[in-house]
Amino acid sequence: MTAVHPYAPSLARIPVRRREVAVQGGATVYWEYGPDDASQTVVAVHGFRGDHHGLEPVVAHLDGIRVLMPDLPGFGETAPLPGRRHDLAAYAQWLTDFVAATAPGAAILGHSFGSIVVAAAVAGGLPTPRVILVNPIGAPALEGPRGILTRLAVFYYWAGARLPRPIGEALLRSRLIVRVMSVSMTKTHDPQLRRFVHAQHDAYFSRFADRDVLHDAFLASVSNDIRAHAPAIAQQTLLVAAVQDDITPIEAERHLATLFPDARLVEIDGVGHLIHYETPQPAAEAIRAFLRPSADGTR
Repeated sequence: MTAVHPYAPSLARIPVRRREVAVQGGATVYWEYGPDDASQTVVAVHGFRGDHHGLEPVVAHLDGIRVLMPDLPGFGETAPLPGRRHDLAAYAQWLTDFVAATAPGAAILGHSFGSIVVAAAVAGGLPTPRVILVNPIGAPALEGPRGILTRLAVFYYWAGARLPRPIGEALLRSRLIVRVMSVSMTKTHDPQLRRFVHAQHDAYFSRFADRDVLHDAFLASVSNDIRAHAPAIAQQTLLVAAVQDDITPIEAERHLATLFPDARLVEIDGVGHLIHYETPQPAAEAIRAFLRPSADGTR
């Protein structure tokens, strides 16, 4: 049965344009959503193995706001960074340069692995007025509720990188393993929404350039979290966390919020690590409220 895109009607009302920009010797492909003359611009960074499509359900509820969403280097339509190892430092510098080239002064949003990239970039000096982190990685993945599964993932990506290339590539792109991952993270009991989530992962979770980039990015995702960067982020920060997240427990997210000089935490119940697919409207509402200027003009 074909999966119905539940957010397609809302997304269809938002103008979208595909763009490219030169960053660090390569071309970064990104999508611009919303009106050119919007008063607010957000640069949004997707999570590990995905591409810009993953955050589109959130964008579907941010009409009137200009959103720029690049594919991370080595994923989707953006080629790997030439001559670079794709570690956290490389991704953070890429993001800093991308924002400088496309939307200086924009608010910055990161989801999951994108939250680590955003935190590292902002702590390293990326200028931005506000920071938004959705499903932030607030603790080591190996220490989360599913630490055993994370260790299995470490072995999976290690094997994919070490086996003969054709076998390794086939393993890393296995639809069966992608489906197991998708089922393990999906919390909704709505069968139509579950089919949509699985279809999204089937379509976009294997659009990585090669196994070397994937392995680098995986190591960056499990070897880092936001805690070390939080104290250096002076900007007002919004954390949108899921109460049932298996990657970072909600208790760890509550502690993470205390590490920022100026952070607010919004908790969404009934969802796990897929806020962007399962509860994009509450996430978007929190983002709108956070971006809205206060009555006294201070925010």
